[in-house]
This record gives sequence, C-alpha cells and structure tokens, in this order.
Amino acid sequence: MKQTLTITLAALLLAACTSNEERLRQRAEELCRYIPDHELREESKDYMTADFYAVLDTMFNHLPEHEAMDHEWLHYFVTGNGGTIADYTVSAVEQSDKEHAVATIEVRQKWEDGSFDSTADVEEHKLYMEQVGGRWLMADFDGHKVDCIRHIETARQEQAVRDAIGEYMVREIGEHYLKGDICIPTLMIVAGDEVSEKEATVWCDNWVFWYTPSGDTLKCVSGGNHSGRMTLVQEDGRLRVTGFEQTVDGAGWEASARRIFGEHYDVFQNMHSNHDVMEAVRRGQLRYYLQRHGLHYRFYQDYGWPAVGVGE
Repeated sequence: MKQTLTITLAALLLAACTSNEERLRQRAEELCRYIPDHELREESKDYMTADFYAVLDTMFNHLPEHEAMDHEWLHYFVTGNGGTIADYTVSAVEQSDKEHAVATIEVRQKWEDGSFDSTADVEEHKLYMEQVGGRWLMADFDGHKVDCIRHIETARQEQAVRDAIGEYMVREIGEHYLKGDICIPTLMIVAGDEVSEKEATVWCDNWVFWYTPSGDTLKCVSGGNHSGRMTLVQEDGRLRVTGFEQTVDGAGWEASARRIFGEHYDVFQNMHSNHDVMEAVRRGQLRYYLQRHGLHYRFYQDYGWPAVGVGE
C-alpha cells in the first residue's frame, strides 16, 4: 500500500510539473506576439513587466531621432525584416524559481504568403519571463535590457549637449539674423569628446533658421550655416557653450575647416556637402522641436522653394 501511494504521489508530482511546464510554454508562445518589430505595440503594456515596457517605450517613442536614419541598434528586437515575418517556436522553457523563467525560442523567417524563406537560418533567442501578480510577463529579450538602459543614458547625455548647442545658436548666432517668430537650429554633430565632469569638445556643422508661421506652414525668413569646434563646460549641473571657433567665409574656408576639424575633416566635408542628408536631419529635428513644444505645423518652406512636409 505504501509503495502504491509513493508511486501515485510521484506520478501526480510529475503530472503537475508537466502541466506547469506546458502552461509556461503556452504563455511564452503568447508573449512572442509582443516582441517589438520596428515598433512597440500599445497593447504590449499588458504583456510586459512595467519596467521593461517603460524602457522600450522610452526608446521607441521618447528619444529624438537626430540623424537621417533609423535607430539601427533596434535590431536587438527586430526578427522580421525585409518583407518577411518572424515565425516563433518555443523549443524549451526552464523555470529558475517561483517567479522567473527563460524560454528558448527558435525563429524562422517566412514571406507574407506564408511560405518560408529558404535562405534564412533558424535563429535562437531567449525570452525572459517574470511572474507579476500571478501572471507571467515578458521581462527581457536576449538579455538586452541593460543595453537599452545604456542607450537611453547615452542618448540623454547627447541631448544635453545638443540642448546647450541649440540654446547657444539661438541666443548668440540667431541674434544677428533677420528675425521671424521662431528660431530653430539644425545641428549635425561631426565628432565629440566624451563629456567629462568639467568640459567637452564638439565638432559640428550647424544651421540656424528663423521661421514665421503661415497657416500650417513655417516659412523661413532667414538662415545660415555655422561650422566649427565648440567647447562646453558643466556649470550647476548643466552644460554651457563657452567657445566656438568657426570656419571663415570666402577663399579661406577650406583651410580653416581643415585646421579646425583636423582628423574629422573628411567626415565633416561629406556631411557638409550632402544637401539631402542635411535636409533629412533638418526635418527630423523640426519634428522633435514641434513635438517638444506642442506645436502642430505640418510643413516648412524656404523662400522660392516648394513647401516640404515635416513628417516626410
């Protein structure tokens, strides 16, 4: 009788473990649908831990786009790309304690018609799960949460530099132009030293523009280019520009640019001579400025040129 009871209890425990593992596997499969693919779905909030969702929401929705390209580092969370769709299979799930588990996920790419991309390898990913309030939620993906936090800190530091430069451009440079109603600079950072506790040096290719609103369009009334090397210092917890050595106009421009930019000259020249890149950066920074200040203009227009959509 005792032996039968022992066997029965062992069978029940095995069944319970198997049942729990299957529930975890099913939950992991459900959570796979909320792994970001170029965007963070709003309903993802219900399937992620609060801190993980906050990190991703900050990255996807609250960091400015400074350059004329996507945030390529987001490939951490992108498994469907180039016209394909990610097909997830949970191959294993392991529970480390009562509140934490890791699912191993195999990902294949399939075309929109449902057929598989024969050239794509099967990728293996790790989905980290945490039980919160009795529900298993996504807490990390491939262990990259720490990279996301680091990226946010770097982006905020870069924004502090840009804010200081932007304030200087408006206050010190924009003051000498024909004024409109709104002065919005366009900043293209060529290179920069790491911000220390005391100061930083930034090589930049900047523009300053004055705009006057007309309906849903910002009409440019004046503007100009100011390139060079800036010195910034930390004062009372904020960065402030204390020096700006600019390239000179006219025949001496190239010589001054080579001297000021030094080893960064080729990068500067490629950036400075590419009008398409400059306009793409201008649009992106205009969008950020308008969002930051709660403004809703849809276009900007230089004199003698067609209006351009800020969101284009």
